[in-house]
Amino acid sequence: MTIIQNLISFILHIDQHLVEIIQQFGSWSYAILFLIVFVETGIVIFPFLPGDSLLFAGGALAALGAFNIVLLLIVLFSAAVIGDTVNYQIGKKVGTSISPNSFIGRVIDQEKMRKAENFFNRHGGKTIVIARFMPFVRTFIPFVAGASRMNYGYFLFYNIVGAALWVGICTMAGYFFGNIPIIKENFSTVLLLIIFISVLPAIIGFAKARLQK
Repeated sequence: MTIIQNLISFILHIDQHLVEIIQQFGSWSYAILFLIVFVETGIVIFPFLPGDSLLFAGGALAALGAFNIVLLLIVLFSAAVIGDTVNYQIGKKVGTSISPNSFIGRVIDQEKMRKAENFFNRHGGKTIVIARFMPFVRTFIPFVAGASRMNYGYFLFYNIVGAALWVGICTMAGYFFGNIPIIKENFSTVLLLIIFISVLPAIIGFAKARLQK
């Protein structure tokens, strides 16, 4: 039981074990990061895997020379796009036929799934971009999009934009600031601030349009 508990703890906190992974697997670490991001975004029953913190930690280690930052960004971006695409296809295939009493239905957190559905219904396509920065929700949203038969071309556009913003912001935040103690300890707050600043021009533009009307 202890071995299983240690394994689960290692998986859930794999962002904290990246140094060990790099030391043991070398260049294969890129493949491991790809797999983790792909599973977290692509398999609806694994929403608990680390996402934001893993990208941040990868960027911080890239700043120290452990990763090539360009290759890291390409690997993580590819994993995020492919993961959401697979999740969408799974949702399109089986989303409406999953019974809450089935094995998959019991594994999936139904409450979080309902929240994702409500969020998706309120915000439409841009949900896919926003959800990238929301743990758990980002795993369920592509599944919901597929189950609701969202147009794939429409989905793919937001999938690519969301993956570029998520991977770019989190990884580069780690690359530039990840080794500063106060930033490292308050990453969630810093991430929210970065997102707010990035969407501020759109908010100002929307407010001006409303005032003009």
